[in-house]
Amino acid sequence: MAIRWVVLIGLVMSLWTAAPLQAGSGDISTVIESFVTGQLPDASGHVWVVNGTQWQADNELVVDLHTIVMGRAGASPTENRFLLLIVPGKLAAAQTIPLDGADCQPEHTT
Repeated sequence: MAIRWVVLIGLVMSLWTAAPLQAGSGDISTVIESFVTGQLPDASGHVWVVNGTQWQADNELVVDLHTIVMGRAGASPTENRFLLLIVPGKLAAAQTIPLDGADCQPEHTT
């Protein structure tokens, strides 16, 4: 019985100490939210959707982001699409992508 408690306490302690080492999804959503509100600070509301993600390196994440921004009363919503490069906890770069159906693919080198 005592061995079971020792194993259980050891497991809990190992999970508790390892948890802060992993990046949470909250970090990415905070970076995206800061980017969207910074792009259009006068908007009355906004919605964003992540179309896809791709790891470029161990610490670089590319996010394909679609945003819908509601302007002042009576104005129609504005749609935008961006590629964001996120490195640990911050936005490193952003690029606007046309909404006309252009499909961006990774560059191929020969």
